Amino acid sequence: MSNSRVILLAEDSSDDTMLIQAAFKRAGFDNPFMLVANGEDAIAYLKGEGQYANRSEFPIPSVLLLDLKMPRMDGFEVLQWIRGHPEWRCLPVIVLTTSYQGSDINRAYDLGANSFLTKPPDFEEYVSAVKQVGQFWLKHNLSPAPGPFVPQPTKSEASVPKPGNPAAAQRPHPHTTPSPNRTESTPPLQPGSEN
Repeated sequence: MSNSRVILLAEDSSDDTMLIQAAFKRAGFDNPFMLVANGEDAIAYLKGEGQYANRSEFPIPSVLLLDLKMPRMDGFEVLQWIRGHPEWRCLPVIVLTTSYQGSDINRAYDLGANSFLTKPPDFEEYVSAVKQVGQFWLKHNLSPAPGPFVPQPTKSEASVPKPGNPAAAQRPHPHTTPSPNRTESTPPLQPGSEN
């Protein structure tokens, strides 16, 4: 199955990385893999920052395979970051882990995971599971493309208040400002009172 949809694999174990790539290949998928070994690098890749700035070399992924147990920033934190950024809201995130804990599964779904795939000990079972996941997310799924991507402001742009920005003007809310027709010594009329 020739497919140009890029898979971003966030996995800290080189053994698991090789297993996942072998399972996809065995299942008939030859999609290109982009590899990151921790959560911070996964986010840097998605942002296109640092070593991942060249999008022709590090293209926008069509799917993220995300391990939960990673150093520096775990998969839950990455998932929370992704779902907190509207430009990545449509990126399918498939959580790959050895965890069978219901709490991990529930938390991953609560944070916006699209699918949860536990790595079975048997390779052929794993190939079968990968084939199902790949068929749906890489072949049949019609997600909109991630984006639009808005460039981050430079430090000088970030310090200049912009119109419409709450930080731009520190003026009180109009409903908390005393009316110009009323003075502090004049109490408001109460219903039914006559003066």
